[in-house]
Amino acid sequence: MTIKIAIVGAGGMADYHIQGFRAGGAEVVAIADRNIEAARAFATKQNIPEVFASLTEMLSETELDAVSIITPNKFHKPLAIEALTAGVHVFCEKPPALSAAETIEMRDAATKTGKTLMFNFNNRARPESYAMMQYINGGSVGKINSCQAVWMRRTGIPGFGGWFTTKALSGGGPVIDLLHMIDLGLYFMGYPEPEYVLAQTFNDFINDKSFKGPWGIPDVADGVTDVESACHGFVRFKDGQVMSLRNSWAEIIKQEEVSVTFQGKKAGGMVRRLFEIDGDDDTSIDSCELYVQENGCSVNKNIIVAKDESMGRVRSATNFVRTIRGEEAPLNHIDDAVKLMKIIDAIYKSATSGAPVEIK
Repeated sequence: MTIKIAIVGAGGMADYHIQGFRAGGAEVVAIADRNIEAARAFATKQNIPEVFASLTEMLSETELDAVSIITPNKFHKPLAIEALTAGVHVFCEKPPALSAAETIEMRDAATKTGKTLMFNFNNRARPESYAMMQYINGGSVGKINSCQAVWMRRTGIPGFGGWFTTKALSGGGPVIDLLHMIDLGLYFMGYPEPEYVLAQTFNDFINDKSFKGPWGIPDVADGVTDVESACHGFVRFKDGQVMSLRNSWAEIIKQEEVSVTFQGKKAGGMVRRLFEIDGDDDTSIDSCELYVQENGCSVNKNIIVAKDESMGRVRSATNFVRTIRGEEAPLNHIDDAVKLMKIIDAIYKSATSGAPVEIK
């Protein structure tokens, strides 16, 4: 059967979503954006037949099976619930919402309607992650006791005064924006139940334009910049597993690093991307390694996989289509999203209070 999908939001991630949907055999039939001219331009570029100014208008006039939500974070929850209630499946950009409470509302709507709700946790769909999960699921690693989740940028503030730096629209800075490695570490660990979080955020460079990222997002002169620029934290889980985390848009480090390193009872491992130039996927260097003891020797195994500059963004969208069709298992579940957002909430709460936060 042909899956008919519409896009909500003509932002940069839409290109990846569309590539993935079409690779899965879906038909992209419409796009909606409040900036109707941007929507028309994008529709022309991507050969999308219908253009609308809102999701509400689109749902009333077009027959759809699913929608893809690519908007500022504040709008994820209301748009997802509107779409689910209208009887269509939803693929939503990260983060799931502004908080765990909002994510639970989305879960309830998906449960009530019986529709699929998935999120673009695209790093699970990287070739490196698929390969590593084969070792983990095959028993080569054993229980993962600890992991280190890192997404650190030296110059990566995505514009000043826009929605990324406005907490009311984004929910926060790099903690919530760059949550991918926290999610991937949890994924490798089996998404254990979190117990405590201790974290500290920093905003030393959040108003320093020399730390702006290279993506061309325009500054908004009268806008708001009220989010963190960096965070370091620690999570303890109920079964004794632990995770340390480092997220930054602006911190004085050698180069941008995106990685998860873990230590298991049988083996350790690492999935990592290093950027020669901040944010430039063309110059990135990927690693996927497993560390074991064999015949009394320390052995490091280099796992060779195909290069994917999109970091799984295309494959993640394809998985959504195949999940709807029943051809693949979903790469993520809404219960994972709730746990992740509980950790994000606790990070911000701990950073504000200066004390550990228990997660219930």
